[in-house]
Amino acid sequence: MTLDGDAVALDTPVLWVDLDLMERNIANLSAFFRQAGVSWRPHIKGIKVPEIALQLVDAGAIGVTCAKLSEAEVMAAAGIRDILIANQVVGPIKVARLAHFRRHAEVIAAMDSMENAQEISQAASSAAVRIRIVVEVDSGMHRSGVKPGQPAVDLALGIAELPGLEVAGVMTWEGHVRRIENPDEKKAKCLEAVGSLVESAEMIRTAGLEAPIVSCGGSGTHKITALIPGVTEIQAGGAIFSDVAYRSWGVETDCSLFVRATVVSRPTRTRAVVDAGYKAMNGWEAMPEPRGVPGARLTVLDAEHGTMELDSADVSLQVGDRIDFVIGYGDTTIFLHDHLLGMRNGRVETVWDIQARGKLT
Repeated sequence: MTLDGDAVALDTPVLWVDLDLMERNIANLSAFFRQAGVSWRPHIKGIKVPEIALQLVDAGAIGVTCAKLSEAEVMAAAGIRDILIANQVVGPIKVARLAHFRRHAEVIAAMDSMENAQEISQAASSAAVRIRIVVEVDSGMHRSGVKPGQPAVDLALGIAELPGLEVAGVMTWEGHVRRIENPDEKKAKCLEAVGSLVESAEMIRTAGLEAPIVSCGGSGTHKITALIPGVTEIQAGGAIFSDVAYRSWGVETDCSLFVRATVVSRPTRTRAVVDAGYKAMNGWEAMPEPRGVPGARLTVLDAEHGTMELDSADVSLQVGDRIDFVIGYGDTTIFLHDHLLGMRNGRVETVWDIQARGKLT
């Protein structure tokens, strides 16, 4: 890889983002949430670059959402203070780290059991810190979370009695609705799911706790969730890049993230092979799509090869040509790479280390 700004000199495969498109997406999302009257706490599990997270905060985000404590540590080291870990932090090693981390950031942890509450309480008390907690509510995805309503209230009241903990509110991930294609059905299911979260927050307040945070809303649902009364913050983050999967879920931001590959073989007039396989991009949620090659589709991803089939015989595509692919799904692509290149008008403007890749703990 050369850093002289000449994109032609880049070796492949390489992950890159169109800075103009990404910056426009960030501005549009920020404006949408601001107009909707909700805070923006973008999830960075599929972004992983602290410099981009800082851009989001500069654009108006109140902080970030992370999937893991180790991701949060990376973001805090970059200067981001308000961080929600939208996951259970469980076990003596992790809860000790969480208590120590509280000295460096205004961390919020998700929780769905008293067992977890008790161990975090003990660690927080030992470290003489106070940790904010959001009760995770299962709004229909049936992964983590307590049932909405009274079970959420009971957990919140139990947490509030423990030293070192403060109930900050509730959160959910309504991911089960994101793939619904019919817009009316999707909206109805989303209103039902998030409605149960809002109702749980109201019940917690009636029980005597403040619970100011009502957090939800991924990229695939943010246009609905941001407008639901009672929601206070939205976690959509991947929409700054968008991709083939997000587009299929109704995300309207521009696709700004690409993998550039080189044609390494033309075994037939209707087949081309590139040097990017599933170790550079993958089709776990959706297959990447080639740009600028009419009638071409990516049909197979092997470890180091991507095979494209062409609808008609094409001799114009030659060995050595470069092709950009709209990524299939950002969350399963970015973590494959060490670096993300920021390009503007066909030239490399910046190179970012993907510092939060490999952060699994």
